[in-house]
Amino acid sequence: MTGELSDVTRTKHGRPVHHWRRDVVELAALFTAVAVADGVANLIGHGPDGPALLLISALALIATAAFHTWWARRHGHAPPAHDTGARPLPAARRPAGQSAPAPEADDGMTPSTLWRLRTTVKDEPGSLAVLCAALATRHVDILSLQTHPLAEGTVDEFLLRAPGRVEAPEITGAVASAGGADTWIERADAHDLVDAPTRVLGLATRTALDAAELPLALRQLLGRCTIRSLPARSAAGGRGPEEVPAEGVLEDTVLRLRAPEGGVITVERPYLPFTPTEFARARALVELDTLLGPRIPAGRDVLTLPEGNAITVRRADATDLPEARRMHERCSARTLSQRYHGPVGDADRYLNHLLSPRFGRTLAAQTASGRIVGLGHLLWDGDETEVALLVEDEWQRRGIGAELLGRLVAMAAEAGCASVYAVTQASNTGMVTAMRGLGLPLDYQIEEGTLVITARLHKSPVPARLPHEGVSREYDDSRLAD
Repeated sequence: MTGELSDVTRTKHGRPVHHWRRDVVELAALFTAVAVADGVANLIGHGPDGPALLLISALALIATAAFHTWWARRHGHAPPAHDTGARPLPAARRPAGQSAPAPEADDGMTPSTLWRLRTTVKDEPGSLAVLCAALATRHVDILSLQTHPLAEGTVDEFLLRAPGRVEAPEITGAVASAGGADTWIERADAHDLVDAPTRVLGLATRTALDAAELPLALRQLLGRCTIRSLPARSAAGGRGPEEVPAEGVLEDTVLRLRAPEGGVITVERPYLPFTPTEFARARALVELDTLLGPRIPAGRDVLTLPEGNAITVRRADATDLPEARRMHERCSARTLSQRYHGPVGDADRYLNHLLSPRFGRTLAAQTASGRIVGLGHLLWDGDETEVALLVEDEWQRRGIGAELLGRLVAMAAEAGCASVYAVTQASNTGMVTAMRGLGLPLDYQIEEGTLVITARLHKSPVPARLPHEGVSREYDDSRLAD
């Protein structure tokens, strides 16, 4: 028993095990075999057929040895018919370069939840390892990690997958016990699984194709925040561009960036301070937009109305200001009052803002002669989205307003907006009918004769109805509009 324990101990430490008693027995058997062979050779060699018998005996021994070798190789590697007791080696005893055995397959029935978590840890060796170990004890899987170095520490941003039974307080409690401070957590979705460089490149591409994408790109880059574009000079005495340096300003939970057209873009996120890394990414997007200058996609659709007239729907911008002004001049006072909720003295006061891609997107309905007869606006109102329509009097009730509205709502859904709202008058039956024609859940609010209709986009899918280059189709006038 003592010899067996010694052998096991030597094996654990990687040293070979020698059995001296077995060596002595094998050596004695070898000497005995040599003596027997010598005696047999002397006895047979002196007989009349001695040499022939010795040759036959040698051949028989060679054949026996060859058969034994073949048999040992064939059956020596056969799988055992019973459990040998072998188990995978622990990591500490596994040879270098050998991977760990695959874990048992998950049955896929255990629910899980995605979380985005941000916390500040000390900038010292081992602090991140302690935090990861604390999450592992709750069976929380780290899918991605971004680090934002600061002067007083490091902000770590995680994308986590936790079992459904693990709630946010338990995760934040584990982070706090591991030394995390100023922890923030919220639910994530499948869109957050895209790694940060890929997401930033995608936002840069969208911004390069369309100037109106800049506010949306900033919102998707920085999370839930409020983005406002201020004119170059504020009549209320607010910050002008001369007070914001070209490189921008980072003020805890507020970013101020010089807008491409000379104004100021303000980004505010009260619940979470911005990091220098986020500030640098936002500034890079704004600089890209400034270098590319004004631009809108060139796509357009040609629609055929029931009476045979062809209408082109396309994106519009500030270059369409003269034709949009002429359309306003052709509209009646009642139509303008329903659109702007009161008397309209100077259309330029509205159109310069509405046609700017910094404040949203505009669609124009245009005749074959180039005359604009309808405008639809999708306006970024802080963290909300407004839709507005204006159709020239003699072109109303032909479905143009409903067509523009459907496309604007599709744009809002594509941009990730949860809802859109329209501000109108209760007497504007055309706008009310067009909103109902969307087939989306609607909320109504009436205040002093003003009707606010909100369409919820996240409850129902909205088909994409965006202008595309060279598309022509017949228009189905099955819906009422302005």
